[in-house]
Amino acid sequence: MARYTGPVCKLCRREAMKLFLKGTRCMSDKCAIERRNYPPGDHGRRRRRRPSDYSAQLREKQKVKRIYGVLERQFRRYFYEASRERGVTGETLLMTLERRLDNVVYRMGFGLSRSHARQLVKHGHIAVNGSRVDIPSYQAQQGDVVAVRDQSNTNTEIILAVENAKMGSPVGWVEVDHDKLTGSVARQPMREDVDIEIQEQLIVELYSK
Repeated sequence: MARYTGPVCKLCRREAMKLFLKGTRCMSDKCAIERRNYPPGDHGRRRRRRPSDYSAQLREKQKVKRIYGVLERQFRRYFYEASRERGVTGETLLMTLERRLDNVVYRMGFGLSRSHARQLVKHGHIAVNGSRVDIPSYQAQQGDVVAVRDQSNTNTEIILAVENAKMGSPVGWVEVDHDKLTGSVARQPMREDVDIEIQEQLIVELYSK
């Protein structure tokens, strides 16, 4: 399966914002945005001209892809599926991305980052409704019970992620028992549940050309 294997801190610098791709490092003074808040490359420090409409739309799409760890072909499929459903296409797209199992695991606090949560899912550490699920793109539904499998409840990285999650604010659309390493999807996510600065309308405009 194709995936990005380069330095992820460069992605944050390119988008000029924290994408929280490296877990606890993003919250420390080692964060690349804190140290070098300019785009990577030889010309990163140059003063840039006002971006065109197309450039702004492309950057927004790239930002969302990088946040959720989705490559172009899959992201495009998500968009076209969202465009065929009732409702606002941009919001439907974000809700589809939010319901990915790797994102749900991250939102519940079992993963240090979305990439770490995706690894936990692929390696079989996560169960949905009592059955092992190793597909990160699995779409969680309301009422699904997501838990760390018994064989994995001593995993040091999961324990560290849970300890960090206990100090943060809970996500409204999931219910979690961190002591038992289990949680459930209390309701479908809504646009206001996405706590990331995203202008999804720019993505719709890009794909609608």
